[in-house]
This record gives sequence, C-alpha cells and structure tokens, in this order.
Amino acid sequence: MKPSIRSKLEHINERFQEIAALLADPAVQGDANRFRDLGREYAQIEPISQCYQHYLAAEAELHSAEQMLEDPEMAELAKDACREARETLDRLEPEVQRLLVPRDPNDERNVFLEIRAGTGGAEAALFAGDLARMYLRYAELCGWKAETISQSLGEHGGYKELIVRLVGQRVYSKLKFESGAHRVQRVPETESQGRIHTSACTVAILPEAEAVDSFEINPSELRIDTYRSSGAGGQHVNTTDSAVRITHLPSGVVVECQDERSQHKNKARAMSLLQARLLAAAQESAAASRAEDRRLQVGSGDRSERIRTYNFPQNRLTDHRINLTLYRLDAVMAGELDQVLDPLAHEYQAEQLASLGTD
Repeated sequence: MKPSIRSKLEHINERFQEIAALLADPAVQGDANRFRDLGREYAQIEPISQCYQHYLAAEAELHSAEQMLEDPEMAELAKDACREARETLDRLEPEVQRLLVPRDPNDERNVFLEIRAGTGGAEAALFAGDLARMYLRYAELCGWKAETISQSLGEHGGYKELIVRLVGQRVYSKLKFESGAHRVQRVPETESQGRIHTSACTVAILPEAEAVDSFEINPSELRIDTYRSSGAGGQHVNTTDSAVRITHLPSGVVVECQDERSQHKNKARAMSLLQARLLAAAQESAAASRAEDRRLQVGSGDRSERIRTYNFPQNRLTDHRINLTLYRLDAVMAGELDQVLDPLAHEYQAEQLASLGTD
C-alpha cells in the first residue's frame, strides 16, 4: 500500500475514534445540531475505518506468523498462517482503497436524460430514437421509472430532441459517464447504393436538483409561455394551452414540458428541469475552475467530444475514452448496458485512486 494512501487511512481512523468519543459525550448529545453532524460523519467513515482495522489486524497476524517461521516446530503451522494472512491482505487492500474514493454527492439522484440529433439529418434523428430505446430498455431492466418531459419527433421517425426524467435507485451513478457525442456508422434505410453513413447525437445526463440545491430563482427573471401541446390527435387531442415553456432570462436557458395534460404539472416539471440545468451549469463552472487539480479522464462531461462509436455493419461498439471494443452491439442496443457502464466506472475509480496516491 502506498504511504500516501496509508497516511490518509490513518487520519480517517484517528478521526473515527475521535468522533466515537465525542458522540458519547453528554455535552455533545445535548447539542442536537452538532450531534447530528457528527453522526452523519461517523456513518460516512465507519466502513473505511472498520475495513482498515481489519487490514491492520491481518498485517499483525502476518508479522506474528513470520516470526513463528524461525521456530522449526512451528514452521509448518506458520506457513499456513502466513498464506492466510497474505490472502486476507490481498482481499482487503483493494476494498479499503475503493472505500477511500470520495463519493459523488449526485450518485443517488434521479436524472434528466437529454438526447439530441446532431449531424446527419434524418439518420441522426433515427439514431436518437435508437439511443432512446436503448436507455429506456436499460431503465426498465433496472426497475427505474421513465417520465417524458418533452419531445420533438423527426420527420422520418426518431427524435430531433427528447428529454426524459429517470427515477430510481442510483440512476446518476449508473449513467453519469454517458454525456457526450455518440457516433453511428451504418447504411441508412434511404441509402440506395448501400454506402455507410456517419451520423451523431449528443447525450446529456443532468442530476435532478434536490431542494437543498435548488436555485433561488427570481420570478421576475422568468418568462413563462403556454401553448397547445403537439400530438397525434384523436380522442385525446389537447384542446387547451397546457404545454409550458420557461425562459430563464439571465442565462438564456429555455425548458419546455408538454407531456402532461395539466398545465400545472407541466410547469412543475419544467421548473424542475430548469433547476437541474442551472445546477449542472454551476457544477461545470466549478469543475472547470478545479480542472488543473483533477484527473477525471473518464466522463469529463464535455459534450463536444466523441465518446463512443456504434458500428452496425460490424456489430461493434467502441468507447474511445477507455479503448473498450465490444462486438455485441445488438445486445447493448437492446439495453444490456452494464457491459459498457461497468468498465467506465472501474476506470474512473482507478483514476481516482491514482490521484489519491500522488496527492
């Protein structure tokens, strides 16, 4: 284990013991706010401290077993003890380092999934539809709930733009590396000569703002327009101005919601989306100011970068950030995304650990 990582673990272990003593202090117990804050910190670092203490115990066992090797009568027993201790250390070291990686405060949040057709015209819109089905199928497999916020259909199918709210357990944690440019290579249905075309879509994953993060938006800084929702017509054609468009004048951010028949519900959803976008903008600005101190080579959130290529003729998917190539594109497009998302998460964790080791 690197000395820098061990030093961090020692500091956390000392802080854990300190908090445990404080929580037993009647004076602290009488201060509800301090007791609550210390209790929260205790819960956060307890798994790290306990795992590190198991690691230290295994180190002590190994040291004792190595000393026993000098006694001929105990040598055989000592060899077994050494082997078991080393196996325990090999198991605990990556675990305690994983626990040491700082948690992303957004990991537990719901998200707004935004898909927009880019270069490629009608084919880009069709690909946006394919991406939407892929994510919605994955959401279904994960047991998440999907709520359409707004959509703009392509002339020949698919979407020019689609915004969906995904609600469930650790949604942002799973999808946070999906933001960026997604490129498709295939023969469009309209291509008569069988030539492969390249099109692109952009995907954005915005964590939903919680009440504590909600921006205090001055109503005077908003322009709220209502209009009639577009739809296929028929029995439930919308005959009232229930769709809502909100413009945040200082930033120029515009959001729309037309999925619900109730203007009140559409406005509430549009406001939630607006808060998420403003929160994301603030977080990106803060991240940019810390860019020189960070080593986030995975999921930088730069939507202009090409993060992935979907090559349909070869049934190949390539994630360019981690040089991952899979020849199971059909399965991925059917919603089996974990085979792509898990390597991204592991690479991110490795980068974070490398950063900890060089601090």
